Formats: sequence, C-alpha cells, structure tokens
Amino acid sequence: MGILAATVVLALIGILIGIALVFTGKKFYVEVDERETAVRECLPGNNCGACGYAGCDAMAAAIVNGEAPVNGCPVGGAPVTAQIGAIMGVSAEAAEKKVAFVHCSGSCEVTKTRGNFVGIQDCRSAANAGIDIWDCDYGCMGLGSCAAVCPEHAIKVVDGVAVVNREKCIGCGLCVKACPKHLVELVPYSKHIHVQCSNKDKGPYVKKVCSVGCIGCGTCQRKCQYGAITVNNNLASIDYSKCEQCGECAEKCPVHIITTLVDRPQEETA
Repeated sequence: MGILAATVVLALIGILIGIALVFTGKKFYVEVDERETAVRECLPGNNCGACGYAGCDAMAAAIVNGEAPVNGCPVGGAPVTAQIGAIMGVSAEAAEKKVAFVHCSGSCEVTKTRGNFVGIQDCRSAANAGIDIWDCDYGCMGLGSCAAVCPEHAIKVVDGVAVVNREKCIGCGLCVKACPKHLVELVPYSKHIHVQCSNKDKGPYVKKVCSVGCIGCGTCQRKCQYGAITVNNNLASIDYSKCEQCGECAEKCPVHIITTLVDRPQEETA
C-alpha cells in the first residue's frame, strides 16, 4: 500500500512539473526568425570569428537583424554570399577573398640562431618566457603556433620560418591571432606584392641580424607613382587599396625584401 501511494505521489509530482515546464516554455518562448535559421545553414560552420562575430550563429543573427552585410563571411565567398542574398532578398557581390601572409623571410639561410631551443614548441609560450631563438628580435620564431591552429593545414614551418599556401588558406584569421609577434596579416588574394619583413630597426642593425631585412632606405616609396608604399619606423608598408601591382617597388628594392608572389610564391614549399 505504501509503495502504491509513493508511486501515485511521484506521478502527480511529475505531471505538475511537466505542466509547469510547458507553461514556462510558452511564457518565455522567443520566436526565431526563419531567415536566421536559413542563413545559418548557408554559413560554413567554421566558427572562426573572421567575420568579427563570435561564430556562425552570431553572424546569422547579425545579418538578419541588419547589423552585418550579406557578404560578411570571408570564408564562404561568392557561393555563400549568393545564397544569403537570395534569402534576404538583396543582391551583393562577395567580399574579396583574403589570405594570410607572413611578414618575415628570415629563414636559416639569411639569419642565425642564438642557441638551440629545447622546450614547449609554442611561439606564444616561448615569447612569454622571454626566449629569443633567432638573432632578429622581430622575426618568425619558427615554432609553428600558426600552423597548429590552421584548420586547413595551409601553413608550414620551412627552414625556421612560417610559409602560407594561398590556395588552401580560407582567411579565417586564426593564425593572425596565434602569432605573438604579429607577423601574420590577412591580405587581399588579388594582391601579389608584399613587404616580407617586420624589422623596425635602422638599416645597419638589420643587416647584422638578417641579410634580406628591410633597411628603410625609402627607395620603394620614392619609386611608387601611386603613393601606395611608405616607410615608417624604418620599415616599408603597402596600402593595398592604392597598390596597382606594377612591381616597380619590388624591382628597385636593393635587398629584394618586397616580394612578388607571382615570381616567388610564399606557398611554394607549404
């Protein structure tokens, strides 16, 4: 008799809890725009954050709410933009694809190591510990933190410096965040001329640690007829919105640190 009573009580409690859950669910139900679900299904699902949002769910919500453009996903490209545009009832061109570029050419052939490093193979850990592996304080540490986070295996460390396969790169930006020295930048895929150095020391000091480092001579700046390249803090930098890809800066650079990827692709060995 006691067992039966206990069973009845438990059953009643379960029914009451069920009723309470149904009531609560209806009272606090938040209607989701069907377009948000449709847009989310179009996004690649990398949750990489390259769009500036926390993930694909947040990006889909932002697009539907008018807070983000329909071409805001740099990974999806033209196909995803077209699908989302159809859902939102607008037409838009895909944002230009961007790929990672490593602003360092300090391989084993052009710079030297200060000593053999034995420890955690992680650039950020080594940097936080104050460990300098190479003579150049600005150069790639070569421990592969960028390669470790790349979901497409588009980065490899070759001869002590990270190199990028432009064709594999999806522009997610995880490698940019992983580099403690900020050597990796997302650049327009259509642009092939880049400064492959990050050393801001004066020329004589640069030549002591790397035979191909930028010496800040300003020749590139003087030769560029479009005003696309400037030298600040002894280092040349390119404004890709102005660069017309004429290649004259690369041709005149005395240390050949301005790279034309058509002739010397960074991804050759990646």
